[in-house]
Amino acid sequence: MLAVQLTEWGSEPQLREIAVPEPRGAELLLQVTAAGLCRSDLHVMDATESSFDYPLPLTLGHEVAGTVIDAGPDADHSWLGEAVVVHGIWGCGRCRNCARGRENYCLALRPRADGRLAPIGNGLGFHGGLAQAMVVPSARFLVRTGDLEPAIAAPLADAGSTAYHAVRQHADVIDESAICVVIGVGGLGHLAIQILRHFGAGRVLAIDNRPEKLPVALRLGSDAAFADLASAIPALDGGADLILDFVGASDTMESAAHALAPGGRLAVVGSAGGRLAVGKRIGLAAGWQVDAPFWGARSDLEAVVALTIGGALQVEAVTHPLTDAVDIYRRLRAGTVTGRAVLVPPPLTSHAPRHAEASRQISSVAREVRR
Repeated sequence: MLAVQLTEWGSEPQLREIAVPEPRGAELLLQVTAAGLCRSDLHVMDATESSFDYPLPLTLGHEVAGTVIDAGPDADHSWLGEAVVVHGIWGCGRCRNCARGRENYCLALRPRADGRLAPIGNGLGFHGGLAQAMVVPSARFLVRTGDLEPAIAAPLADAGSTAYHAVRQHADVIDESAICVVIGVGGLGHLAIQILRHFGAGRVLAIDNRPEKLPVALRLGSDAAFADLASAIPALDGGADLILDFVGASDTMESAAHALAPGGRLAVVGSAGGRLAVGKRIGLAAGWQVDAPFWGARSDLEAVVALTIGGALQVEAVTHPLTDAVDIYRRLRAGTVTGRAVLVPPPLTSHAPRHAEASRQISSVAREVRR
């Protein structure tokens, strides 16, 4: 099968031909139907071996939709034939955070003692979905998507669930009088605008220095859109209750922190390498809060899938063939990608389930489809 793999730190990925993986134990094999690209992939490519404890070559891709086509002998075979999206954080399922339904903060996924980041999920330490097929260790990491278009489902794995999680954590300050700001109307920000509306935000302002993004923000539900936060200050009426920074540069974080209303909150989601000094008596509004939400829990992914199926969430996705991956990554780096870039692999042409039970269930699914 074809796979897009990082073979050397600090280099571009390569399109390679590798063996189709065989599911073992409780593993499930997906035929990948769509996989989204994310700027996080660029951070992995640009890193050194001292940053990530990831074995190479590594198949990239952590926003994955697919169909379950095979199962290991100990797997839950009821998933065979199901259209799914993969929750990209593969928590241990046993620690206190996993028990709380906070798998995105699994204690087993902490950095190594030497500071290197440990594998956390598909495309981020374990082989991902920029391939024709991918193995998932357990059904715990799957969410059914029904008839949802795969190219729409795939970005929900990260962009959708991360944006939803960032908003949900601050639901207590989101009401009809709340003023909320979204900085960066990209793959995550365009979803956050709609999610804020779903949570009942009274006023949503969008900030993006790319002129072509401002009409998108208005179309998706923002009340106003500005090229920078300074231009939006008069519309904040004393400050913002919640600012979601999907850029995470020093200038966006600094300006956002000083634009908060008393009791206001800043959620830094973007990973542009910014730093922010916080403290009392340094000019910030009373009662400020700053957090850095990470990804979303499996329940957040379930929520955004349901919202999208119900028509409350519109994903701006543009599809490309898997074979164009290297070129699309270059465009993503240059900032010329519109919406969420989603790669569509060619289907596997010759794969049969290796287990008799899997074969019987897939045949049953096929008969139902023909009816």
